[in-house]
Amino acid sequence: MTGVELVVAALAAGASAGLTDTASSAVRDAYGALREAVRHRLSARGVEVLDDEEAEPDVREARLREELTASGVDRDRELLAAAENLWVLVRPGSTYQVDARGAKGVQVGDHSTQTNTFH
Repeated sequence: MTGVELVVAALAAGASAGLTDTASSAVRDAYGALREAVRHRLSARGVEVLDDEEAEPDVREARLREELTASGVDRDRELLAAAENLWVLVRPGSTYQVDARGAKGVQVGDHSTQTNTFH
């Protein structure tokens, strides 16, 4: 997935997740942070794609992709990190939902190995 694809997918997934009552504050915060980062990046170019509610969704997404590409979003590490953070929280088919409060030696993931020694 390219940087532009990641940003667009994360925004779409974050918007969908944010509409549910079960969205966590982490998802809402990550979505807000990404949205503001994109808004800031595009406003420097005089573009306001995110708030264009009159355009059809497909048209708005195509224009967003075009503007993100033109703005060089692929080179913006902070914005891409914000998109990755949100994508990890909301990606479709996410396998894990972990609450590790108070846990020690936690490892989450497929095909992983861990050895712990507690004293």
